[in-house]
Order: sequence, then structure tokens, then C-alpha cells
Amino acid sequence: MKIKIEMIKKLREEIGAGVVEAKKALEEFSGDYQKAKEFLQKKGLVKVSERKERETLEGIIEAYIHSDKKTGVLVEILCETDFVSRNSQFQALAHEIAMQVAAMNPKNQDELLNQAWIKDEKVTIDGLIKNLAAKVGENITLKRFIRFKLAED
Repeated sequence: MKIKIEMIKKLREEIGAGVVEAKKALEEFSGDYQKAKEFLQKKGLVKVSERKERETLEGIIEAYIHSDKKTGVLVEILCETDFVSRNSQFQALAHEIAMQVAAMNPKNQDELLNQAWIKDEKVTIDGLIKNLAAKVGENITLKRFIRFKLAED
């Protein structure tokens, strides 16, 4: 089967794989987009686990105020380079995790990482972090978070 450039582009955008990797995966699975996508995701997650030991010294602190105007959250997320910390996907991840903390009130980091994401219950917060780490090619860690609530009068 001839692999169309549109399929390669779509796979690159979704997974963050290189052109050559995307094309090879599609060729290996005879143009089956879903199988190629799953293969590249697994391959990316293997690379993420290999990066776990690399230092994360850059990152951001995301501040979030819940819609009730009484709950606030600060989340610190780290990565390896300032280039990734300025990436819109990395910043969006920090925002999503801050919203999760505000809505779900986890007691500690382990509980937060194992929670189902409020926007897609099939994905945990840990999975969300690993998926982005696979896309950007860097180790990403949740350093810490704090949730605070305005006291009632």
C-alpha cells in the first residue's frame, strides 16, 4: 500500500514522531493508521522510561483559581530544558494538572498521579505526563503542588 503524506503528517502531529519514524511505522503495518499510532506510542513510552534518570532543572509554576473563586492551586512541573518549558503543550499540561488538583483535591502526589484525568477517564495524570514526555523527548516530572481554599466567614 502506498503511504500518503497526509497520513504521515497526521501521525506526526498526534504522536510527535519524526517523518521517517512515522513513515516506517505506517509501512510496517501496511498503512493501518491505528496500529502504527499504537506502535509509536509504545515506542515513545519506552524512551520515556529510559529518560527517567535525567535531571529536570527547568520548568514552570502554574497558578489556577477554580471557578468557585474560593479554591486556588499552585503546581510545579519540571523538564530538562527551558525550550520545553516555554512549549505551549508543556504549559497546557501544567494548567490541566492544576485544574485536576482544584477539582479532585488529592491528598498527595501519588494519589494525584494515579487519578483518572477529569477530561478523559481512560488516562491517568501520570499517563498524561508520560504522553507529553514521549512527544517532546524529555523527562517531565511533577515536582509538587498545593491546594488552598478561602475560609468561610
